[in-house]
Amino acid sequence: MTPVPSPGITPGITEDRLLDGRVLLHQPSDGLRAGLDAVMLAAHVPARPGEAVLELGCGSGAALLCLLARVPDLTGIGVERDPGLATLAAENLRRNGWEGRATIRTADIAEPDALPGQGFAAHGLANPPYWTGGTASPDPRRAAAVHEAEPAPLRLWAQVLARGVRMGGSATLILPAHRHGEGWAALREAGFGAVSLFPLWPRAGREAKRVLLQGWRGRRGPDRVLPGLVLHEGQGWSAGAEAVLRQGTALPG
Repeated sequence: MTPVPSPGITPGITEDRLLDGRVLLHQPSDGLRAGLDAVMLAAHVPARPGEAVLELGCGSGAALLCLLARVPDLTGIGVERDPGLATLAAENLRRNGWEGRATIRTADIAEPDALPGQGFAAHGLANPPYWTGGTASPDPRRAAAVHEAEPAPLRLWAQVLARGVRMGGSATLILPAHRHGEGWAALREAGFGAVSLFPLWPRAGREAKRVLLQGWRGRRGPDRVLPGLVLHEGQGWSAGAEAVLRQGTALPG
C-alpha cells in the first residue's frame, strides 16, 4: 500500500505510529521504511532503566525510539550517515519528548570518529544492510539501507559495536536468516561470546526469514538457539507478536 502523507507533514514524509501509538515516527514515504524489523530488534535488546544504548545506522530512529518507550530512564546515541535521516531521527526524538534522553550523530560507521568514545554503552544494536552482490536498488536511499557494499561489511558493524559497548555488554543484530552464520562469525571475531540466535518464524512450520543474533562482549559460554517467535496465526498476528508490536513487550534472551 502506498503511504499517504498526513496533513501538515513535509512532502515526501509520512507520519506513522509504533507500539500502539506510543511512538510517533516521521519517515520518508519512499525508500526503506521502518516497521516490523525495527520493533523486533528493539524488543530483543536487554536494556534496563538507567543504562545507555548505541544504535548504528539508526535511520529515522524507529528502533531507538521503541527502546526509549519501553525502558524508563534509558539514554542512547544513534549514528546515521544520511544527513536527511539523521535530521529526521533528531526531530523524532523531539516530537516524542525524548530529546534529553538521546542524541543523533551524523557519521559513517567506517569513520574513526563515528563514536563519541569507547565502552560508553551497555548495549548496542543494528539492522545492517542485508543484501550482498547482485544489483542494488535504483533508489539510492533504499540501496544504502539494504545493500551491503564496501567500506562497511557486516564484520565492520560488529567491530564498531564492540568499540562502543562496554565489557559484559550486549550487541544485537537483525539479519536475514541465510546470513546468520556470517553474523555469528562477525560477532565472535569482534569479541562477543555466548551468542544466541532467535528466529522470527513467519508461521508455524515455515522457514524463518529473519533472525536476531545477540552476543555479549568478553563473555564465555555456550552458544544457544532460542525458541524464537511465530509472527502470524490465522489471518493476523500471533498473540506473541501482538504483545511486542502493541504492548512493547520485550523478547526473551
